[in-house]
Amino acid sequence: MNKYKIVLLAGDGIGPEISDVSKKVLKKLSKKHNFDIEIIEKLFGGIAYEKYRNPAPDETLDQCKKSDAVLLACVGDIKYDSLAREFRPESGLLKLRSALNLFANIRPVKIRKSLIDASTLKKEIVENVDLIVVRELIGGIYFGKPRGHISNTEIPKAFNTMVYDSAEIERITEIAIKIAHQRNKKICSVDKSNVLEVSQLWRDTVLKSTSKHKNLSLSNMYVDNAAMQLIRDPSQFDVILTSNLFGDILSDLAAMLTGSIGMLPSASLNNNGPGVFEPVHGSAPDIAGKNIANPIAMLLSASMMLKIGLNEEEAAESLENAVDKVLSKGYRTADLANSFSEVLSCSEIGEKIIEEI
Repeated sequence: MNKYKIVLLAGDGIGPEISDVSKKVLKKLSKKHNFDIEIIEKLFGGIAYEKYRNPAPDETLDQCKKSDAVLLACVGDIKYDSLAREFRPESGLLKLRSALNLFANIRPVKIRKSLIDASTLKKEIVENVDLIVVRELIGGIYFGKPRGHISNTEIPKAFNTMVYDSAEIERITEIAIKIAHQRNKKICSVDKSNVLEVSQLWRDTVLKSTSKHKNLSLSNMYVDNAAMQLIRDPSQFDVILTSNLFGDILSDLAAMLTGSIGMLPSASLNNNGPGVFEPVHGSAPDIAGKNIANPIAMLLSASMMLKIGLNEEEAAESLENAVDKVLSKGYRTADLANSFSEVLSCSEIGEKIIEEI
């Protein structure tokens, strides 16, 4: 029997609710598919700051490094926005990514047929959407230095630095190439090379890396046009390769093609060591504790963890099939509800999925 040790970071807001559903689902899957999974829960985000005055405690990071995979719910709350930046939950995320060298963020965006009417776009626009955003995660403007505030002037200023070297661009491009080979062999690299020198290096490096693969089709697109095209004709995309800042924005935009950001998972990976698997959505503190959150993105993140992080592909397939069956029967959480659906709570839809497994 295979044995795995995963760290669960429930985080803030709706995190504990969707994490509770995920624990129950993973236990059911482990029994069905004959593997043992040890779930170690650690504090992370705002809740960790409240106890340790640190959103990413060393104990949590050390445990993550020793694990086979990390399953992260969500972090953040408006009440932490007044803290110094290094104490905010989002800074904990950056610290986690850096500590585990998670340079590649993978965000699949696929329309589930039972939810096609949930999208705010017309059916014919979204019905064939099946794309993946490959986002560089530990470089660019979020990590670049120098950065800071200048307050000893008549007019206060702040500055950040967007910086990449060619090696950083090459390694994320190799991830996109690998994924493209498993799909339709199409990569669209998104940048802003018409005005940014760092984007020109990005474009040149991506071209050099992909030119070694003659069976791949590479296109380039400016980020503003890419945002427009994702709304106008999203099915033209297969693998979108882009930098940290642009990927952050475009992946959330792409998420709404499905009708709810509460439906999409992600994986943050390195070349060796545990990955972090997390839903795309935030902590939604306005609905925290009400048992109405949508746990499906968290469950689909668990599916990615099973498939990519633990190589338990059959268990991952069982989970995704169960999700599809529940949705096809008309069960929904409030964010996905329409006049024909039966609205269930977070825990109730979790129980339905467990029944289908």
